[in-house]
Amino acid sequence: MPNSQFPMPNAQFPMPNSQKLQDLMQQVGIPSFKALSRAARVSERQLLRLRQGKLKQMRVDVLLKLSPVLQISLNELIATFSTVEFFSEKAAPTQELLEEIADLRKEYQRSQLQLEQQRELLLQELQQSSLQLLESLLLQWPTAAQKAQENPQLAAVKIVPLVQKPLEKLLEAWGVEAIAPVGAELPYDPQRHQLMEGTAQPGELVKVRYTGYLQGEKLLYRAKVSPLRES
Repeated sequence: MPNSQFPMPNAQFPMPNSQKLQDLMQQVGIPSFKALSRAARVSERQLLRLRQGKLKQMRVDVLLKLSPVLQISLNELIATFSTVEFFSEKAAPTQELLEEIADLRKEYQRSQLQLEQQRELLLQELQQSSLQLLESLLLQWPTAAQKAQENPQLAAVKIVPLVQKPLEKLLEAWGVEAIAPVGAELPYDPQRHQLMEGTAQPGELVKVRYTGYLQGEKLLYRAKVSPLRES
């Protein structure tokens, strides 16, 4: 009785590679083509092309997504689903298959190079925007630090804005906000607060010793607090 998870191929649209794909899926515990589509994040239309033996019509990025999910290398995937047939299992690969593999490998290398270039460009843009936000700190901090060394009596409060303002601008640009200011007294929330000493029950007042940060809904660092009764 045929497996309902793997529908029988339509005679009008033969799928010579369906069984091969099913065998690989069963080896890694993937129950259906739909499940494979979700796991590899490729469309079922792309899987249909693979099942129909249309490997050459598939993008290399699709094959790169499928190979780790099926737990085989890119070369093995290409050799398994290539339309070029061998005369026997031990026969050497034909020139056509070698060229097909070489072309896909070149496309893969080009894709990898493009991704690396994109990552480098994004990193440069991030660094450039961060440097612009920190410009005043970069330009003024060395001079302020030197003056503080030369004059130990210089009030630290005059130096604080040089650090605080650029940092606030940078955090604002990145969507990062403090959970609570240092010294604030607020109800203890173990999800957002970390006790530095003592104990506290949720809702009991605690005092913020070191602020924590959120980026949108994501918690970056919990605020470090102490129980108010022991502070």
